Amino acid sequence: METTVSYARLIRPAIDRVYMGARLKARPRMAAFYAERGHELGMENTLFSGVLARPLPAEALADGLIYTGVDLSRELAQGVFVQDDEGAWHLTERGRELASFGQRATGEAAEELWGTRPEVLPGLSIVPRLADLVGRVLAHAQATGGPAFRAMSPPYEPAGASPALLLVTRLGSLRHHRADAHRAAWRAAGLTAEEIRALPDGPDRAPIEADTDRRDEPAYAVLTDAERWELLAGLAALPN
Repeated sequence: METTVSYARLIRPAIDRVYMGARLKARPRMAAFYAERGHELGMENTLFSGVLARPLPAEALADGLIYTGVDLSRELAQGVFVQDDEGAWHLTERGRELASFGQRATGEAAEELWGTRPEVLPGLSIVPRLADLVGRVLAHAQATGGPAFRAMSPPYEPAGASPALLLVTRLGSLRHHRADAHRAAWRAAGLTAEEIRALPDGPDRAPIEADTDRRDEPAYAVLTDAERWELLAGLAALPN
């Protein structure tokens, strides 16, 4: 591998695939849990890695939701979140119950997914090592992450958490490091969220993606070259 910049771009699809696979697997059980309590799935079950650990600053939340057009008005009306005088978002007791279940269900779904695999793949045996590697990346990235990453990391990790829950939770937080890097890159280029979403792949977008890589790359500097390949290969070996 030539540079950690190319590695930062290379590993992102693997992170997204593994994380989203577990999230999608968990969705039916989360929906059933919510329905029993008269709630609809909300952002608390997407943001659990951060919001279970700390209130979310308004700026960080706005950045994290900038592409979606979503706000927390529904969650506020349902009594899942409250907002303090400075604009930060706090879970209510009911919100913490829902977010905690979302995290637990995602960890259970991940364990089921990764435990079902062909004999040639390592399955759950590599998950503790991957969780450790991602944990080191998260700790190192504290110095370079933007507002959304700082709101979502260090992630909330309950006592006695399984390696699968730790890995999927840490991946959920790590995704925000690159997301912050991408927002910083297109803002530096003078674009808006609407403009970057509409910008196709090509010569106009390439410099922004390269700048994103440059900003995301320092997170992985804590790993040796061999460890970077180990992390990438390990994530690739987990089924979704």
